[in-house]
Formats: sequence, C-alpha cells, structure tokens
Amino acid sequence: MTSYLVFNLGTTSFGEPTMNLSILRKGLITAAVALLSLNVSAETVRFITNQGNFEMQLKPEAAPKTVANFLRYVEDGSYKGTLFHRTIPGFMAQGGGYSINYEQVATYKPVENESKNGLSNTRGSVAMARTNDPHSATRQFFINVIDNGYLDGSPNKFGYTVFAEISAGMDVVDKIVNKPTKSGPIPGMRNVPMEKVIIEDVVLVDQAQP
Repeated sequence: MTSYLVFNLGTTSFGEPTMNLSILRKGLITAAVALLSLNVSAETVRFITNQGNFEMQLKPEAAPKTVANFLRYVEDGSYKGTLFHRTIPGFMAQGGGYSINYEQVATYKPVENESKNGLSNTRGSVAMARTNDPHSATRQFFINVIDNGYLDGSPNKFGYTVFAEISAGMDVVDKIVNKPTKSGPIPGMRNVPMEKVIIEDVVLVDQAQP
C-alpha cells in the first residue's frame, strides 16, 4: 500500500469505501439546502482539534463544485473523529480521510477537478488531495504551510484544486505540521504524526455573529 500524492497527495490509492445511494442522495440534498440558505460568498467553517482550533474561509465563487463537495462531509458530520494523518514541515498537513483507528472513512463520488480557477497553492490555502487521476478527489484535503505554486493548475495541466484559505488559527496549523512523525501503522504510510492529531468537529460559523 502507498500513501498519497503524486508526491502523494492522493486519496483513493487504498481503495476508499463509497457511500450507498441513499446516503449519497441525502448528502446531496443537505448540501444543496446549505448552499441556498447560507451566505456562500463568505462562508467559514471552524475546525476543532485536540491541538487547537482554526477557521477556513471557503471560495465557492472560484471552486463551486469542490466547495459543495466539501460541505457534504461537513454537513453529514463525517469529518468528526478523523485525523490529520500526514504532516510534512515545509510542505503541508493532510487529513480528513482516516478515523482515529486509521480506518478509511466512506466517501461520496469524486468531484471534478477545478484547479484551473486562478487560485494558487500559497501558504494558508487549502486544496483537495487526489491520486494521479485529476478527477479523483473525494474528502481528503491539505493545508499548504508554504507557497507550493508547482501544485497549481494551468491552461495546459490539472493541478490540485484550491477551494479555501485559513482565515484564523494558522499558528495551530503550524503546530500540527511540526509534530514528530513516524511510518505506519498501515504499510506504506509515512509522515504520520506520532501523537494523533484529531479533528474533533467541523462546524459552520454564523457570519452574523460578531
């Protein structure tokens, strides 16, 4: 088994389980309602982790399909209890796809690649992880801790779709990415934090609140 990215920022190398049709339909309806009822031009989500909290501002105007896909997992609550399972100082922190027992979490169908949207993989930006297939992103994401412009899309190639940016708590992300790491426990996994970095919850932030 191997971990992710061309540089292993992929998500389906281990053969992720997929959700059944009824759950998929429920998720699509929930996401549609969420997008219609919220101020999507400035939507923010808060990540509550065992290392501290940070906030992520979504970019639906630039990556509408990717944001809608991400919100399905926020709304169904399945990011709760997952890990940042791969952290590399001077690169990125990747998470959202494994339970605290390193079991893969079920996914919806992959989302279309929107990396040619003009957003760049700069420090603090958030992008979708995927395999070599540009249209294979599902639920895993990564946070850039430096400028990684070589991951961007261009008119001639697909890159890694940026769909959000860290708007508060980047110091927490830096803390997470600098945790000591190990290999395993799944054969082929590397850069796994020795101390589990747990996403305890992901919640929508009410923009009307001060």
